[in-house]
Amino acid sequence: MNSFDLTGRVALVTGGSRGIGAAIALTLAEHGAAVGVNFVSNEEAALRTVAAIEERGGRAIPVRGDVSDKDAVARFTGAVSEHFGPIDILVANAGVGKTLEIEETTEEDFTGLLHNNLTSAFLCSQAVVPGMRARKWGRLIYVSSGAAYNGGRVGLHYSAAKGGMEGLARAYARRLMAEGVTANCVAPIRIETDMIASVSADELGPPPPIGRAGHVDEVASAVLMLATNAYMTGQTVHMNGGIYFN
Repeated sequence: MNSFDLTGRVALVTGGSRGIGAAIALTLAEHGAAVGVNFVSNEEAALRTVAAIEERGGRAIPVRGDVSDKDAVARFTGAVSEHFGPIDILVANAGVGKTLEIEETTEEDFTGLLHNNLTSAFLCSQAVVPGMRARKWGRLIYVSSGAAYNGGRVGLHYSAAKGGMEGLARAYARRLMAEGVTANCVAPIRIETDMIASVSADELGPPPPIGRAGHVDEVASAVLMLATNAYMTGQTVHMNGGIYFN
């Protein structure tokens, strides 16, 4: 018996065109899920991710849409459901993070990032939860950040948004566990992505105690575990190479 089998399941990965999101989309597809690869502007990257999935025998479609726009969320979740069937697995991965010092952070910066990183996760969740409840099966998986725990380097706004995402996951977990729906987080930090590659070594600081940065596939494997585990809910899987313990 393959405990990681997602055959017949439908997944939506927001921000799924590159980096961690693309690795998650590929991993879920490799284990049988049909995947909607959400993107907002980089269609070329989304098409590459879809092509990579199809080359490995999987099923995927690209779906454009701003996760912070309620109408756009309704359109792209609807497109995935129309093509593959009802969404069983939501991976809320999309987000932004402009580095700001305390004195630079305006109210507009703070509320804007909350909207893009936290409200967006709420909007996507609200779009798929009714169907999950009706079918008595669902997985809500939020890609948080170690910044919710150690304060991070991006800024107050980013740490607050990611902390809020974890509270959102636990709130859904509490209310939906009796209906076959789980809600969990993965909190990566120092993962090798394009974003990290653009940051100087001085800004990044020393490597994690494990001696290297993490790989996107390692984050994706944690998401796969959460997607296939019916007993774990309201939890956070920390992917940080020993930077902190929880």
